[in-house]
Amino acid sequence: MKALHTILSGIWQRNPTFVLILGMCPTLGTTSSAITGMSMGLATMLVLIFSNAAISAIKGIVPDKVRIPAFIVVIASFVTVVQMVMQAWFPALYAALGIFIPLIVVNCILLGRAEAFASKNPVGLSIADGLGTGLGFTLSLTVIGCVREFLGAGTVFGCRIYSADYGSLLFILAPGAFIVLGLLLALFNIITDRK
Repeated sequence: MKALHTILSGIWQRNPTFVLILGMCPTLGTTSSAITGMSMGLATMLVLIFSNAAISAIKGIVPDKVRIPAFIVVIASFVTVVQMVMQAWFPALYAALGIFIPLIVVNCILLGRAEAFASKNPVGLSIADGLGTGLGFTLSLTVIGCVREFLGAGTVFGCRIYSADYGSLLFILAPGAFIVLGLLLALFNIITDRK
């Protein structure tokens, strides 16, 4: 039951994008379409799950003086594996995400969850935390990508909804990312304040 609560709170109450306002670089840089937003979220979720499990497993043997560098090495190792898998099996997606894949290493969501949760909890609960936080991040990036793609290109996940002639290029470009993020943050706050 505690694992389920941890997962659900990572999705909604501790949502990295809409509540904690973490990981803004990939949020703004990879959400020009729903598929790239979702893919970035899934890649981050995989790294979160595996790095949380590994950090929780080694927390007792890592000296406090080198705790943060050790966490970064663990995270970087899993990012490298995810990057190599994407490059080998999903080259088009790898090319679309570009520099943002290796930048998962410095995403503050990962180090924050490692320090705040995985280093203090058992492996199973740390995996649940990684899953919940990763799902929250993936959902938020997918929603932002859907809105931007819909308003900018008239498609959602590449499926045509309306003619591209009526789309606004603004939403595909960087300013559109800020506008959509701001509007979705406001909507999220309105929804959570009513509960």
